[in-house]
Amino acid sequence: MKSNLAVFLLLICIIFLSCRKDIPLYRKYKSTKVIVLIIDGPRYQETYGRNDRKYIPFQNQMSKEGTLCTSFYNYGVTNTVNGHTAICTGNYESLNNSGLDVPSYPSYMQYYIKNKKADKNKVWIIASKDKLQVLANTTNSEYKNKFMPQTDCGINGLFTGYREDSITQFHVMTTLQSHHPDVLLVNYKEPDVSGHANNWGKYLLGIQNTDKYVHEVWDFIQNDPYYKDQTTLIITNDHGRHDDGWKDGFVSHGDNCDGCRHISLLALGPDIKKNYVSTNDYSQIDITSTIASIFQIQMPFVNGKLMEDIFIKNQK
Repeated sequence: MKSNLAVFLLLICIIFLSCRKDIPLYRKYKSTKVIVLIIDGPRYQETYGRNDRKYIPFQNQMSKEGTLCTSFYNYGVTNTVNGHTAICTGNYESLNNSGLDVPSYPSYMQYYIKNKKADKNKVWIIASKDKLQVLANTTNSEYKNKFMPQTDCGINGLFTGYREDSITQFHVMTTLQSHHPDVLLVNYKEPDVSGHANNWGKYLLGIQNTDKYVHEVWDFIQNDPYYKDQTTLIITNDHGRHDDGWKDGFVSHGDNCDGCRHISLLALGPDIKKNYVSTNDYSQIDITSTIASIFQIQMPFVNGKLMEDIFIKNQK
């Protein structure tokens, strides 16, 4: 009987270890801080998919200082809450897109606060969309209502409505200066909101304005002693939009068309290759695994992989 029990326990251990996705922790990183900026809902064809990149001149210039991933995708539900959840938790879920559901898995922010015993004032979510306050928590019993980051979402939190990106940007810059967070996630609501309004001109303006905002953050990082040469900046999207000629085109999103799935990622920082283009297939859940490696902490529920080729070699 004891022999059978021992065999059973051994099999359980083998299954657990074979299914577990440990994060590679063999690197040494110069970066000790991570800032993720999420521009909500531009199509790839209006950003890096254009040869002239006329609507994102700042990011186009910044790409020469970092690594651009051109085969980057949302392989889950292509809407706001689910796209952000994938980035934060390393898992694709199907959650209510109105802020009624909390993610099933803890975010890299909660892992960070727990593992680093960090002050929550050093970990922030700042979002134009109020519903993204749900990213601060999880239904996971070990993390529920614990290790939660500071939030500054929408007009005044969940179910209070969206605010303008210009206000969010003011809050971002103020928080960077006053609190110097080590971990920061930002959501800009444009160009998504103007796309849904079927306003092509404002949709393009939203792309241009957020391009300026992310450059302002990068410029601050480069000139602030607390962040300079110690910070990884990741700029990405939660989803794209329908292709031209499919359904209502740029107005909506939410299915499996390439326009909805194909998004971009630009990474910059002291460990990131400069003027490099990665054509490897990556997706949103790989951001979480990559952040785990930078912070050197295990995140047992994460399903992504390390975006290894974006890093400078010989960082061991």
